[in-house]
Amino acid sequence: MSDSEGLQRQLGLFPATAMVIGGMIAVGIFLVPAGMAKSLGSPLLVLIVWVVMAAMALSGSLCYGELAARFPNAGGGYVYLREAFGPLPAFLYGWMSMTAMDPGITATLATGMASYLNHIVPLGDVGMKIAGIGAVLALAVVNIVGVRLGAWLIVVLTVFKIGVLAVIALMGVGLGLGDWANLTPFTERRLYPDAPPLFDALAGGLVGAFFAFAGWWDLSKLAGEVKEPAKTLPRALMLAVGLVTLTYVVTSMVFMYLVPIDMVMDDETFAAQAGAVLFGRSGGVIFSVIVILSVIGSIAGLLMAAPRVYYAMARDRVFFNFAAVIHPRFGTPARAIAIQAGLACVLVALGTFETILNYFIFIAVLFVALTVVGLFFIRRHHPNVPPYRTPGYPVTPVLFLLLVTVLLALLMGHSPTQALMGVGVVAVGIPVYYLLFRKP
Repeated sequence: MSDSEGLQRQLGLFPATAMVIGGMIAVGIFLVPAGMAKSLGSPLLVLIVWVVMAAMALSGSLCYGELAARFPNAGGGYVYLREAFGPLPAFLYGWMSMTAMDPGITATLATGMASYLNHIVPLGDVGMKIAGIGAVLALAVVNIVGVRLGAWLIVVLTVFKIGVLAVIALMGVGLGLGDWANLTPFTERRLYPDAPPLFDALAGGLVGAFFAFAGWWDLSKLAGEVKEPAKTLPRALMLAVGLVTLTYVVTSMVFMYLVPIDMVMDDETFAAQAGAVLFGRSGGVIFSVIVILSVIGSIAGLLMAAPRVYYAMARDRVFFNFAAVIHPRFGTPARAIAIQAGLACVLVALGTFETILNYFIFIAVLFVALTVVGLFFIRRHHPNVPPYRTPGYPVTPVLFLLLVTVLLALLMGHSPTQALMGVGVVAVGIPVYYLLFRKP
């Protein structure tokens, strides 16, 4: 079975859900809780940040579910913006995906993975960059070889990472390896050395939590390869966001139960300390292996989903034609995958974890918000009733947009230079569109 674009519909509910979970649960859950706990200084505030970001991800995924049901084709946000606002905003979304968001997230994960590999085998700065680039290239090859191979690799690694986090929680609490006093006082904010003001702490916490949740929108890019997409996509999005939220809240509380916040030196030390409590002297190595395998699954998911945007743009003749070529043997958009992998490798070579993250996150949030705004326009111009409609409309998209507005304000206040860099890169896409791709 195939769609009108030539891609084969091969993904059912289980691999689709696993792809969302696998894309979301990556290095973020191992890095974010420590920074959140130390800057916010209150387990209650940590919990609130997770719940707020979960509400944002869930309300956004419910909206994306309807958009995917209406337009079950490869491309995700590019297709939805094209239908809502026309070719230029859609092109700019694709341009942003290609130049900022997709290679940025991929490079950030690869850089984080390499830093954990450095805990096992000292690599040095150059060695870590080589390791990150090597991981991206190897997983790009896996995704070029076939959708089924890449999807089942993601399924296996997703089951692994969920299982590992469950074991950490059960071992830590069941064996009494921590101290519940680490979570008290639960509501009062404790100001640790170098703790930022509350506004900055909330900004940093929400940025970190968004990064940990990032990727829930990527499944819609694979709509052209999902079986019964009108039913499968909304179910997979809602199921995945719910499971990830539960996982993040439980894992954060268990980490704080295992390691007192005032004993944490930095984010990576926090993960190593938790591993040492659970597994003894070799805990740091074991934990590093867990993180590496988790991140591999996430990179694989990104390299599968994201290139479908460039593929869809090329099919619409608003991108270079070679990106629309399907590999004659493997049936995958091999050249589109190579584009994302190549740009991600460049960012790995030139940037650091923090600089890459701050570069793409503001503009990525902005376009995700614009896509949800498009739902209002699409409902007006496409009155047909799709097989799935957003529950609680219009409250659901309004709630999402309110939360996004707060997040955008915090992001701009927290890292204005990097945010404006991302906006500037997208703005370059305007003359590119008019000079090369605008139809007469």
